[in-house]
Amino acid sequence: MNNLIKLVNGAPSIVDNDPWNLLVDNTEPRPAGPLILPLRMWLERQDDATQRGERFSLDGICLAPDDEVASVEPYLAVVPLIAIDFPSFRDGRGYSQAYLLRTRLGWRGELRAVGDVLRDQLSHMRQCGFDAFAVREDKSVEDALKGLAGMSVLYGRSAIEPRPLFRRRSGGPG
Repeated sequence: MNNLIKLVNGAPSIVDNDPWNLLVDNTEPRPAGPLILPLRMWLERQDDATQRGERFSLDGICLAPDDEVASVEPYLAVVPLIAIDFPSFRDGRGYSQAYLLRTRLGWRGELRAVGDVLRDQLSHMRQCGFDAFAVREDKSVEDALKGLAGMSVLYGRSAIEPRPLFRRRSGGPG
């Protein structure tokens, strides 16, 4: 996947050789290497041991905006990567999906934003829990890095800082 930015120890960096390939549907030729598949295709492709959580999957899952986050909970221990699709920059459901995966379900693996991912979204995506961003192919990944600078002060809670600003300043619990 080209135009990929990953957070490594909290610092953003451009990934030159990402092995993952996003496969949108069964009509596409299957590229070599690990695949990121829509949830339905991922379920069809996994053997029984993987679906029972006994064997690690070689494929990642891509959640569509209308996929229920809770539906992947049984597979979190065996899936290496979860991508969330943004079919349009106007569609904000992926932010909620990411936040729920991180806070409610405790997902600690790679969480990648894919689709119509633009510079102006990256700071907010990071606050929702994304740690990898597949910037739209027609945009500059170098320019998109600037989008991760974001705001210097966050007032509310986020997936990476659960305490609101007034709690952080007073030193009180979240």
